[in-house]
Amino acid sequence: MQPSVVPAKKRLCVSPLAPFQSAWTNRALIMRLATRDILARYRASVLGIAWSVIVPLVMLAVYTFVFSGIFRMRWATSDNSKVHFAVVLFCGLLVFNFYSECMTRAPSLILSHKTYVKKVVFPLEVLPWISALKALFNTLIGTAILLIFYVCTNGLPSWEILLAPLVLAPFVLSVIGVSLFLSSLGVYIRDIQQIIGVVVTVSMFMSPIFYPLEAVPPSYREIIQLSPLAIAIQQARAILFTGTLPSFASWALALLGSWFVLWLGFLWFSKTRKGFADVI
Repeated sequence: MQPSVVPAKKRLCVSPLAPFQSAWTNRALIMRLATRDILARYRASVLGIAWSVIVPLVMLAVYTFVFSGIFRMRWATSDNSKVHFAVVLFCGLLVFNFYSECMTRAPSLILSHKTYVKKVVFPLEVLPWISALKALFNTLIGTAILLIFYVCTNGLPSWEILLAPLVLAPFVLSVIGVSLFLSSLGVYIRDIQQIIGVVVTVSMFMSPIFYPLEAVPPSYREIIQLSPLAIAIQQARAILFTGTLPSFASWALALLGSWFVLWLGFLWFSKTRKGFADVI
């Protein structure tokens, strides 16, 4: 009698292109759900989508008053006016707000869509893409406000501003990759929501949003510069105010790193999603 052979456990194999293939295959679904959620956010309000303009302007005025008027913070430029301070500050806030919105929503993405897990055959991996699109919508509105202020105070920006989406693409991809990881982890560890809230708050003050990077002591400056959020903020400001683009080598390296983060997040999500229904 021949001994029975126990089949080896099938290993999960996810292609490095799988995150993009999934997003492309479900692109119509992503756009439809993102549009629905954006419209639903303002449907019952009196001012509607105008809140997307009012809220950032109010917060910009408050931050400018506190950090420029009270703490007397200044940027390392010849123009030390409060208007210039507000424009530079707003540029950093736009990058941070995108990061903050994606990160704070990520741990509850699956938990807030339980129907998709239990009752419907749904590509759950697209939820972070939908969340990112909603955050990008608010970022685009803020960018329009920023450009209006910039043109009024500095004139037309250089043509390099058109390359800003391409330059910041690695940052966006890495945020989506981390969101995939957190959305899965949030199903099994509910405390992750509170932890991420603290991490986002710490990130806000540990990034050069309200202060120039030059104001940080050199020993701490190197640590802050390791943060992808700080790098993205510095790149956004460099493109807008000086028309400076990162070198192709550094950008390609960042793109490769963000692709790896996205793939790891997708791999983790694919491996853990089978237990969602049991936990929820």
